[in-house]
Amino acid sequence: MSGTINRGMTMTKILGWAGLAALATGLPALAQETAADVAAEVAPIIDKGDVAWMMTSSLLVLFMTIPGLALFYGGLVRSKNMLSVLMQCTMIAAVVMIVWVLYGYSFAFGGGTSPYWGGMGKLFLAGVTPETTAATFSDGVVLPEYVFIAFQMTFAAITPGLIIGAFAERAKFSAVLLFSVLWVTFIYFPVAHMVWDGAGLIFNMGAIDFAGGTVVHINAGIAALVWALVLGPRVGFGRDNMAPHSMTLTMVGAAMLWVGWFGFNAGSNLEATAGATLAMMNTFVATAGAIVSWALIETVTRGKASGLGAASGMVAGLVAVTPACGTIGPVGAIVLGLAVSPLCYLFVTTVKSKFGYDDSLDVFGVHGIGGIFGAIATGILTAPGLGGTGAEDFAIASQVTIQIKAVIITLLWSGIGSAILIYVTKAITGLRVATDDERQGLDLTAHGESAYHA
Repeated sequence: MSGTINRGMTMTKILGWAGLAALATGLPALAQETAADVAAEVAPIIDKGDVAWMMTSSLLVLFMTIPGLALFYGGLVRSKNMLSVLMQCTMIAAVVMIVWVLYGYSFAFGGGTSPYWGGMGKLFLAGVTPETTAATFSDGVVLPEYVFIAFQMTFAAITPGLIIGAFAERAKFSAVLLFSVLWVTFIYFPVAHMVWDGAGLIFNMGAIDFAGGTVVHINAGIAALVWALVLGPRVGFGRDNMAPHSMTLTMVGAAMLWVGWFGFNAGSNLEATAGATLAMMNTFVATAGAIVSWALIETVTRGKASGLGAASGMVAGLVAVTPACGTIGPVGAIVLGLAVSPLCYLFVTTVKSKFGYDDSLDVFGVHGIGGIFGAIATGILTAPGLGGTGAEDFAIASQVTIQIKAVIITLLWSGIGSAILIYVTKAITGLRVATDDERQGLDLTAHGESAYHA
């Protein structure tokens, strides 16, 4: 009995020391496994659904530009200038995409600490690989950096294209391209950084601009007004018939803009989550409200609701909801749409006529005014008591003040900067085509071909 016990105790001691030895030698491996597990828990996640949605959103914003904006604007000009508008939209988009890769992305999102620009850390996309990532609005969830770059690139490509509407039918093609490069460099990239980058001036003020009310619409709208004032009216303005040559194409283009705008607004959520669905819903109903509102005001003032009015209301609603789409409720979005159309209608009819400026396709009246209204209204409708997503202590007065400051900064930066760049462009290329060329039409005189054949 005792021998059995002794042998058992001896074996226990042996196994105990062996176990301790095994444990000791296994500790480093165990520590490595534990560290790997912890690292796996905190490693940023790339969700395939988010990637697919952001790739789709990038294509939708491109669809807004070509063919959407090109056909919308093209239908609004006279037939002799249709091709020139298509070319301007196409070439601006192409040139800005190249500029974006070379230095635009760095200037806007290069990781610098300046409140005004992103620095030169990512010139020529330095350091960007298929493995690098960009943050989203959710902690621990990221996107491949290339898809973020592509998405933001489409925003940069469409914004200077909006300005075309102010100088349509009379600006030199060379001037349009030169100005566009200068404008995105000194106006768009800094404003995008100020509003959307974590180090940006307007971002740190607490301004809400979910998808680009300031960056895109106010920015381009005020630049368009400056262009119209500097360039002067078209030959025959106020005397000749300058009605749109194809409301069919304008309506097709406007519809494409509406479809593409879902990439613009819901894509700005950066993830395929509930936030994107809110932005999507608001983009539907705000636009619907603005179309109905524009038709109603035309019926009251003119006796008839026009297709041009419906298309204008469509764009006005899209513009107004852009800064607000991620933070207001659907009922608030309808109110926003209903309210923006009368204001834009006033500017494209009464105000423009009173001051006599020729903003050919009403860029300032729709994008500028609609953007200003939407940016300020965002500060009201984000309140939780009005259906918005603001915090319980959300203060309307305080937020509206911040929104107004953001609007003023954008107006001054773009307004003054655009004026300087227009005169720089004028000194280098000149701004306006010859009077005879303008009368003949830019399709033939600038591009040597016609959009239509008899």
